[in-house]
Amino acid sequence: MKFNHLIRFTPIYQSRVWGGRRMQSLLGASLPDATTPFGEAWTVCDRPEAPSITADGVSLHDLWTNHREEVFGKALLSCPSPTFPLLMKILDACDDLSIQVHPPAHMATALNGEPKTEMWYIAHADPGAKIYAGLRPGVTQADFEAALQNGTVADVVHVIPARTGDCLFIPSGRVHAIGAGLLIYEIQQNSDTTYRVFDWNRVGLDGKPRALHVMESMQSIDFNDFAPGVQKIEADGTLVKCEYFDVKVRSTPGPAGAPGEGLTLAVTSGEISVGGTVLKAGDFALVPAALEEMARQVKPADSHSKWLEIRVPS
Repeated sequence: MKFNHLIRFTPIYQSRVWGGRRMQSLLGASLPDATTPFGEAWTVCDRPEAPSITADGVSLHDLWTNHREEVFGKALLSCPSPTFPLLMKILDACDDLSIQVHPPAHMATALNGEPKTEMWYIAHADPGAKIYAGLRPGVTQADFEAALQNGTVADVVHVIPARTGDCLFIPSGRVHAIGAGLLIYEIQQNSDTTYRVFDWNRVGLDGKPRALHVMESMQSIDFNDFAPGVQKIEADGTLVKCEYFDVKVRSTPGPAGAPGEGLTLAVTSGEISVGGTVLKAGDFALVPAALEEMARQVKPADSHSKWLEIRVPS
């Protein structure tokens, strides 16, 4: 198997009660049907229930297991994860998501879950859209429990106005929710554990209230996490650099990494050309470590073209 070109996977679309159709209207995606509200596209995923597969039938898991050095680079040969350690998604929130939390690493096993730290890049925000993250200053665990009892959880969670191009870091333990009117690129640990603590008293697509996980949530929430802000973009374009992922935003021509380095590109607006392959907004592609330098050159179509560079830290 040769790795002299970008590697792309077929998106896996997930219906959600809060989803919509904007991956089609804003990104030109071919959705599986004409009516379902699709809330998520799992674009790079190494999970048995939703494996990312190329058009040629090669799975991300096979690449990680059997071709790690050629695709992901020598630096990741010592990574202990049996699966590709990141999960990448596009989220279309046409309604507010549940207020939720992901378990921190020291609690996850006891709660029968997987830890999940993530980040959001806002590719589109409707006027007035907002995100919920962390607690309002001074809110105590007792205040939060009282709000649960009287249905006013939203009043104790910190609210941030959402704007296109903003980025928010969501470490495990940070209570959070994506508000209506947002199209978000999510980069996260390879985990599908979410504890809903409040769901706006609504029902799911089956007409029944969705399950809540209040006990697990209360053990996971960091009650010392107050009023976080959006990420500041560093001079080199870095949005988030943590132990799980390193994400930069770019808009100028240049190489996607160095030969011997594997990374993922995600186009958030406009269009780019990489070694002759055209990627448009909504497209994700692996740049294999074996790709030569000339084939790594990224050329934006115009000044509106932006993309993320996503790396697994070695």
